[in-house]
Amino acid sequence: MEEFMTFDFGDDEDIKSKFDVLEEELNKNGHIDPNLYLEYDVKRGLRDSNGKGVLTGLTEISDVCGYSVEGGRLIPSDGRLYYQGINVADIVNDLGDRRYGFEETIYLLLFGKLPTRTQLENFISLTGELMSLDARFVRDVVMKASNANIMNSMQRCVLSLFTYDNAADDVTVHNVLRQSLEIICKLPVISVYSYHAYRHFRQGESLLIRNPHKGLSMAENILRILRPNGKYTELEAKVLDIALILHAEHGGGNNSTFTNHVVTSSGTDTYSAVAASIGSLKGPRHGGANLKAQNMFDNIKENVSNWNDEVEITRYLGKILDKEVFDKKGLIYGMGHAVYTLSDPREVILKKFAQELAAEKGREDEFALYDNIERIAKELIPSRRKVFKDVCANVDFYSGFVYSMLGIPQEMFTPLFAIARVPGWSAHRLEEIRNDGKIIRPAYKYVGEHVPYVQIKDRK
Repeated sequence: MEEFMTFDFGDDEDIKSKFDVLEEELNKNGHIDPNLYLEYDVKRGLRDSNGKGVLTGLTEISDVCGYSVEGGRLIPSDGRLYYQGINVADIVNDLGDRRYGFEETIYLLLFGKLPTRTQLENFISLTGELMSLDARFVRDVVMKASNANIMNSMQRCVLSLFTYDNAADDVTVHNVLRQSLEIICKLPVISVYSYHAYRHFRQGESLLIRNPHKGLSMAENILRILRPNGKYTELEAKVLDIALILHAEHGGGNNSTFTNHVVTSSGTDTYSAVAASIGSLKGPRHGGANLKAQNMFDNIKENVSNWNDEVEITRYLGKILDKEVFDKKGLIYGMGHAVYTLSDPREVILKKFAQELAAEKGREDEFALYDNIERIAKELIPSRRKVFKDVCANVDFYSGFVYSMLGIPQEMFTPLFAIARVPGWSAHRLEEIRNDGKIIRPAYKYVGEHVPYVQIKDRK
């Protein structure tokens, strides 16, 4: 395996000692009195005290609904998600056995309407052509400086695409659309190749690079180039396609999409905007939550001896909430959402396909455990926490389980989220550019003190 230079301080005691002094100085400052946030009515996290997001923009791309309005009052309801006004549940239900739907979803998000059969065929033909990566790019960028975190590899590769683009800084709608389509189509290949590079250079595994096939859907190609034998079942590809559809977009206020709006509003290039969104999505409070949830479920499986014993499950979930076990953060990952109340429509759909896949894989006992945890946690969390609304399972609850049944390594869980979400980011970037909005610049109130300057000879 190849040796890599690292950026820690190693065994150099002198450097570590100097750093410890700097850290001590840092910790003396920067602690803001929490009461000041209340005094100045600061919307921390851009949310009101009841958890509702502060209105910062307008969009036609998607609508996230967790309430109905009756007599001017917000009433919790089953969640609904709309892409360009179309209910996502209708998109999924209409697929049946006739075709894959992620490419159609990309078209809908970018162009605002469902494509005709001819438009879809032409679009799929175009996306198939754009998936391939130049051999030099694979050799000089993807295979160099492999990274155990594939999200960072993707970020680096996306930024490097700038160098290969003769019109990289052109932010006209025409050019940004071209760049967006290129990134949407190439990101699945970049992510899988980055994973193979990591396995080869960091883990000493054999290196196998397979080109995408133009006649296959993106979901099929991901499985084909990821797996050593390139084989997959029809249900496997179908479930992955559904997962990509459900993760493709989720309103302008989620962290990574808002990041894209913020960065785009500065007038910067497409590659910088997408790389910034990838960085946001990596975080465990956002896209990285699917991996966090899966790690939690693995911990539960190891510590709950009888997966059908609701008393034992409840007891262990209580220990998680009491910060006694797992990561001791007091959170049941995959439960709760900022907008949805009674249900997350993405979770409802993905759960159905998770059950089908579990039956095919002979993992019904694991699915039953997930189902028990979901049902118990819905009641347990409100009984142990002060919550402002109903608690439901979100899409992260079953996504890790689905990916594990598909044989997808955990290193690829969050990258799959990024692959799915880049069409949504692209649609919002184009919307920001077309509406020529102002640079996004919220206010921060200064609450420190003004002090006189002291010359260096007088400082203590």
